[in-house]
Amino acid sequence: MGIDLTKEQKNRVEELLSKMTLTEKIGQMNQESVSIVGGFDVPFEQLIEMMTDGRLSKEEFQNIMATAETDYHEDAIREGKVGSLMVQDPEKCNELQRIAVEETRLGIPLIFGLDVIHGFRSVYPIAIAEAGSFDTDLMEKTAAMAAKESRSAGVAWHFAPMLDVARDARWGRVSEGPGEDPYLGATFARAKVRGLQNDHSSTENYVAACLKHFVGYGACEAGKDYNTVSMANHILYNNYLVPFKAAVEEGAQTAMASFNDLNGVPSTVNKWVLRDILKYSMGLNGFVVSDANAIKECVVHGIAEDEKDAARKSAVAGLDMDMGTEIYINNLESLVNEGKVLVEEIDDACRRILSVKMWLGLFDQPYVSEEAMKRYEEIPEEHKALALKAAEESAVLLKNEGNILPLKKDAKISLVGTLAEKKDEVVGAWAMSWKEKDCVSILDGMKQEFSNVEYYPCGGPEGELSEDEISAACNNGDVIVAVLGETVAMSGEAASRADITLPGKQRKLLEKLIASGKPVVLVLMNGRPLALSWEAENVPVILEGWHLGIQMGNAIAHILSGKKNPEGRLSSSFPAVTGQCPIYYNHPNTGRPAGNFKFTSRYLDAPFTALYPFGYGLSYTSFEYSDPEVSEEKDALDISVKVKNTGEREGVETVQFYMQDVAASIVRPVKELKVFEKVSLKPGEEKTVKVKLFKKNMGFWNNQGKYLLEDGFFRIYAGSDSATENCKEIRVSFDDVERLSDYPMEK
Repeated sequence: MGIDLTKEQKNRVEELLSKMTLTEKIGQMNQESVSIVGGFDVPFEQLIEMMTDGRLSKEEFQNIMATAETDYHEDAIREGKVGSLMVQDPEKCNELQRIAVEETRLGIPLIFGLDVIHGFRSVYPIAIAEAGSFDTDLMEKTAAMAAKESRSAGVAWHFAPMLDVARDARWGRVSEGPGEDPYLGATFARAKVRGLQNDHSSTENYVAACLKHFVGYGACEAGKDYNTVSMANHILYNNYLVPFKAAVEEGAQTAMASFNDLNGVPSTVNKWVLRDILKYSMGLNGFVVSDANAIKECVVHGIAEDEKDAARKSAVAGLDMDMGTEIYINNLESLVNEGKVLVEEIDDACRRILSVKMWLGLFDQPYVSEEAMKRYEEIPEEHKALALKAAEESAVLLKNEGNILPLKKDAKISLVGTLAEKKDEVVGAWAMSWKEKDCVSILDGMKQEFSNVEYYPCGGPEGELSEDEISAACNNGDVIVAVLGETVAMSGEAASRADITLPGKQRKLLEKLIASGKPVVLVLMNGRPLALSWEAENVPVILEGWHLGIQMGNAIAHILSGKKNPEGRLSSSFPAVTGQCPIYYNHPNTGRPAGNFKFTSRYLDAPFTALYPFGYGLSYTSFEYSDPEVSEEKDALDISVKVKNTGEREGVETVQFYMQDVAASIVRPVKELKVFEKVSLKPGEEKTVKVKLFKKNMGFWNNQGKYLLEDGFFRIYAGSDSATENCKEIRVSFDDVERLSDYPMEK
């Protein structure tokens, strides 16, 4: 846990710190934005936001960057007033790095950071999709691929992984995180940190991870981005902190404070959250950066009188680096001179930043080599293969009525939907460094895989329907594959939606296709769970394709043809109707649990269960569970279940083990995922899947921040998703079992 520096490196950091002026120390705490000037005077990160939410096309963004005058703050770098920038051009990185290393008094290198959420050049599936692969080895490898590619462009710091537990599909940023479950989120977190940080065979192979957004951002009220967050401590501890704790234990170097307030105090100025929990209790030894413009926004929040007050409160709270506002560089020196911020607090922040730079090898190898710059001018075949594997494992088959899938290679297919041909729609939200020539659209993939495909745009998430094209599609194909869903701009940051049914006139399009009497296969492209009650009732086949990255077209085609047997699972529950949000499987019971009569915890006009629950996903074969067993050892429960492939082809099953603490000192969830295991089975083959549930992981934190292990009655479930009722009961004693750490209470 923390930064693994040699004694010599630690001494170098301390020697540097002893030589630095106050201005130079504060300079390390300042991350500058690349400003675009000359008729387009906005910060670089705002241009990025405009591109990701659809206000700018990638081509328009590139044209602006190529033609506009840019301010990289070279003079401020020379004065030692800049510690970091967001740049992804390796030649520009070298140019700016040369100023920092060769033209400043102490030669401290810059650290270049960027949002590399799900791949750099080789974009792989959005996190909500990849988490559903339940393949931690895959998650680690895709992160390692992104680290290598970005390091060749000078980017040594990823603002990733995004670890917000998210239970409300109206929130657009569900696309960026691993879903609703804290345990799956924790396994995702560990895998991503290992992949980003652990290959130290060369400084070109690893980057510093930045855990975001700390903390509670995924619980924004009503699913509205940047909104307020209120929750009891036990909900915070047992759900929203869990993936972050796992990532810090895995050695994550940095973290990002979230925009939101938590119980009235924005994370940016929340000492309890940043110092007491993240740094003291969890043990993050690296630094914490603000989110973009977040210190300035504390004035708008109403937690600070002005920018100087915001600077004081942020620095005291333990926020080490200011992203993009210059509030630290403009105010901290006077605050120290006035005794309102301690020199020791500045030293602590600067030491953490210098230590991460030292760990990254930037002091010894600050520049990108000419060879590295050219290394990924074309994507290596092994990177394409990994992106394809990730896409294939992340798609989820939701329905396959009448075994319409897989389709025959010579099937006469009408491919429908404007999304099917759009290469720029496969990459998903917050993908920044991809090239269109690398992207495989679904149309491309289908024509490669099938011999008889005709394409009819017909309509999509936006715009009108073409009646002539709909008629032609219905008349010409033996089967209709409709690619529908959301554009990339409809999910991600600042893309909350009050209605998460299929947008535009897509349901009307489906009605017309179904009326043809031809079998209809619905392939979804989207960044969030959608409310699909009508589609689930009326469309015979539904394949959740998410946004799967540059190899999406090939992956979808391989699944539709049966070349790949689907194995992805849902990392988030799908509601039947939007009004069920937030909906999640691991909810507590009330005294009147939802049931089929009126006086229970339910809506009168909606189901009380998810349409498709967490962990759900179909295969082209079938699996049968039997003989669950559980026995107690001193430190663990031994759990087993028999799983048999009862179908006619080989398949992969994700065996999921859940726990219920039946009676505790606070109300516990009806089920909690505790272990999972992927198993491959041939037709007719049966395996006994055995796992251990360590007793130390069976407890919970209460509202006082204490971790409790309480003797009592437990139910252990084994099955294919969170709706399983296949369980065994056991009474467990926790005598002398190791206890997890407590959390400090706010003072």
